[in-house]
Amino acid sequence: MSSKFDESDFVDRDLEVAQESADISNEPVLHPADSPHPPSQEELTERVSETQQKLVELKQMQEDLERERTEIEESRRRRSELSTGREEMVQNLTRGVGILEEAELSKARAAEQLSRTVADLRNALDKINLINEEDWTEENWSVELTKALTTIENSRMEWNSARLKWPSLDGGSDDSNITVESQTVNKEAQAGLDQLNFWQQSKLGLAFTWPLVFVGVAIVILLILSIN
Repeated sequence: MSSKFDESDFVDRDLEVAQESADISNEPVLHPADSPHPPSQEELTERVSETQQKLVELKQMQEDLERERTEIEESRRRRSELSTGREEMVQNLTRGVGILEEAELSKARAAEQLSRTVADLRNALDKINLINEEDWTEENWSVELTKALTTIENSRMEWNSARLKWPSLDGGSDDSNITVESQTVNKEAQAGLDQLNFWQQSKLGLAFTWPLVFVGVAIVILLILSIN
């Protein structure tokens, strides 16, 4: 029969105890002189100075950052002002240029029309100055008189046309509009008619239409007489 052996039977316990005692004796022994000592007064003062210096540096850094932020905000505001101002002035200047160009064209057309009117009046004046009654003879004075009267009438038409175009010839302003004046007269007349009552308006209408009624009655009478 084979016998079972326990491995612990072959371990030397005395040898293990001796080895553990040797390991403990080899560990270094800490003496009070080798332990960390508390900071001295000079070291604490130096640490305070270093901390204070760091605080000063941090404060300076904060001031620099604040200054940089202010500059950035100012730059952003100026860029916004540039964008807004550019858009505003582009709109205003574009509108102004359009209005003034239209006014310039209007003034140019008015100047051109004025130049033509001046030329027409000068031409009519020259024709009147050419009328010389001393050159008329017994044979042609009637024809020359007709020509002269025609020249005078044509000159009067030119003058009246110029007066319509340029009210300043009658002491008015060239900016006045004859159409506006006629509309004002029509409104005043309409206002006067609105102030009349029904019977007054009926009488006024009858006064305007009675000639037509008279003509119609006359036609009817003539038809009756012709039939009879």
